[in-house]
Amino acid sequence: MAQGTRFSTLEVRQTAMERRLPMPRFVVFDVETPNRLNNRMSAIGITVIEDGVITETFESMVDPEASFDWFNTQLTGISEESVWDAPAFPELWAKIEPLMGSGLLVAHNAVFDLAVLKKCLQSYGIVWRPYARYLCTVQMGRHVLPGMGHGLQELCDYYGIGLDHHRAGSDSRACAEILLRYLEAGADVRQFIRTYSFVK
Repeated sequence: MAQGTRFSTLEVRQTAMERRLPMPRFVVFDVETPNRLNNRMSAIGITVIEDGVITETFESMVDPEASFDWFNTQLTGISEESVWDAPAFPELWAKIEPLMGSGLLVAHNAVFDLAVLKKCLQSYGIVWRPYARYLCTVQMGRHVLPGMGHGLQELCDYYGIGLDHHRAGSDSRACAEILLRYLEAGADVRQFIRTYSFVK
């Protein structure tokens, strides 16, 4: 786990205090997939925010135990050779489940990442929780920064955030930094929290 960088923590804390809203623990994640079915993952990145500070990061390749499409390999740089010694999802999930369940889930275009996670759980017969609360930084961005595009690369260019796009660790870190910028701008997370069902 890597120590993070502080981003205007005082401002973020003051924003939360002014609204009498305790800062939640955010678990920001990103997944990459091996093919067009989007029912397995080939990589996952996780970045944790506590009290306005990035405190933990995690990144791993995942053996999807499925075929790779040429398009996905070109997009992500991940191939069958890349994951030959990576853990399959059940082994990895046993390691990351405590982290994934430790806070409010966040992702960029969150429904995509959550759907991949749900399909992976179902494919391996893993029962997690019936639902999870989450934030989508695309949806938040449309309110915080109206009138511009909200792709991850475009937002990173706007905020001056480094990004190695479609690398799960970099994408999750960038999403976390974007969320911190939104909080610094005074965004109230309460109006953006949604519920995702993991029930079939």
